[in-house]
Amino acid sequence: MSATAVDPITLTVIWNTLMSIAEELGTTLRNTAFSEGVREGDDFATAIFDRTGRLIAQGNFSPGHLGSMPACVRHAIDYFPPESLQAGDSILLNDSLMCSGHFPDTFQVMPIFVDEDLVGFVACSAHQVDMGGAAPGSQKVHGVTESFQEGLRILPVRFVRSGKIDEDILRLVLGNVRMPDKVRGDLLAQHTANLSAASRLQQLFREHGDETLATAYETILDRSEAAMREALAAVPAGTYSFDDCMDDYGPDTDPIKIAVDVTFDGVGAVELDFSRSSDMVPAAINSYINYTRAYAIFAIKVFCDALQPQTAGSMRPITVTAREGSFFNPTFPAPSGGRAILQIRIFDAINGAIAQALPHRAMGAFAHWSNPNIGGTNDETGRPFVMYDLSLAGYGGRKGKDGVEALSPVMNCSNIPVEVHETHNPVRVRSLELIPDTGGAGQWRGGCGLRKDIELLNSAAVLSHLGDRHRFQPYGLFGGEAGSLGETLLNPDGNSEPLHSKGMYDLKRGDVISFRLSGAGGYGPVADRDPTAIAQDLADGYVTNEGAMNDYGWDPGPE
Repeated sequence: MSATAVDPITLTVIWNTLMSIAEELGTTLRNTAFSEGVREGDDFATAIFDRTGRLIAQGNFSPGHLGSMPACVRHAIDYFPPESLQAGDSILLNDSLMCSGHFPDTFQVMPIFVDEDLVGFVACSAHQVDMGGAAPGSQKVHGVTESFQEGLRILPVRFVRSGKIDEDILRLVLGNVRMPDKVRGDLLAQHTANLSAASRLQQLFREHGDETLATAYETILDRSEAAMREALAAVPAGTYSFDDCMDDYGPDTDPIKIAVDVTFDGVGAVELDFSRSSDMVPAAINSYINYTRAYAIFAIKVFCDALQPQTAGSMRPITVTAREGSFFNPTFPAPSGGRAILQIRIFDAINGAIAQALPHRAMGAFAHWSNPNIGGTNDETGRPFVMYDLSLAGYGGRKGKDGVEALSPVMNCSNIPVEVHETHNPVRVRSLELIPDTGGAGQWRGGCGLRKDIELLNSAAVLSHLGDRHRFQPYGLFGGEAGSLGETLLNPDGNSEPLHSKGMYDLKRGDVISFRLSGAGGYGPVADRDPTAIAQDLADGYVTNEGAMNDYGWDPGPE
């Protein structure tokens, strides 16, 4: 085999095998995980790196984890240079700055050896159900002012040595979390998933040889970079800016400005600058730069190069910046446990900017999502429980298409089934339904908001709320209307009490929390909506007669 080229058939076999390994790594992790968030919610990611830590292939999982993983692997290598590693080792870390922005996301990086030579790394992440800290689930926002309050921070450590798990490290981790059985199960699932991927990657090297794989890797990276540059060069050159606001960072606090300037140079590169955004805040919702970068890169891929694989090569033409000390590039020890809800807001800001350059690809703002943690001590078992929930609503309308309902926008996770929650936690889900008349009107309508009512069956629990869009509506585009605001109500059928989108609340038996997610923004002039589409919305229950009359002047005619 030539050192300067790999024939197309061999290259195709190698590439498809790499993709298969990355996907299988994720399948193994999902099927062996203990927690609902990983097993049902798909809150994890997987990837393959070369011996220098460059991303070669990744599984189709969470963008926030995937986009952060290259930096995470580089930090692991900095702490453990290749000459210090041996077969069977594995590095564990979760630091917010080094990894994906909050402590619940644990990463395991495993070096791969063939005949005593380091040939690369496999890595996976998983959102742990709890990593200690001020509240169940480790995502409390309001009242947390520094990272040290958020739970167990793990700088890179050798979790596995020569194939043997370090029980001292494992005991240290499990002694600081509320649900050690699930955390232990997920950590071991990560390790065994990496082992399965390692075996397949070793076999690939034995079949084709190090020289062929090295050449193939360079070809893959160069081609993915070229494809991205070609896509970026097709966007009209210029700087496109957009501003929006998050509700705030807790009760009685100011809104947080989200501002982005996206500059396409016209020849194949783009810079996204979040420096005009607010300063970092004294609450656990700041976005460390790895997380900001992850979703900025994801957004650029969605709009410019959606179908090409993401590799270190495709990332080269994309630069993401934010001034140090800003909300999107905080300095340690800024807290960040609740940063999960920012991914849609990062995407929405970039979408609003790029709509000026690529209006046919943009969409109305997404409905927001809900990521609450409800935890306490189970009356029946006497053991801690944490209900980690993902409730996902609608997409914005876009040219030629209405927004779709109740799918996972941006973060690529899944609704956790009601039955799973009720089996593992002392709760009853009393309602899970779309909310009519909440999607923004337009030539193409925004997706509906979602309502989920959860009753506590335990004597007591604590709610760490994590939501948004209670004050600022999801915007519409090009004449489309904004989606409705979200809201959260305690005991909606009694003396209803509004809850703050990022507040902490003590709950008692029989309390019902009604999470009502915002609707998504519409696209295009309201007056241009096809009457047959309005009639179909009525039939589907997405709008009511009253809503159709108010939004579109719809006349249902005689009864």
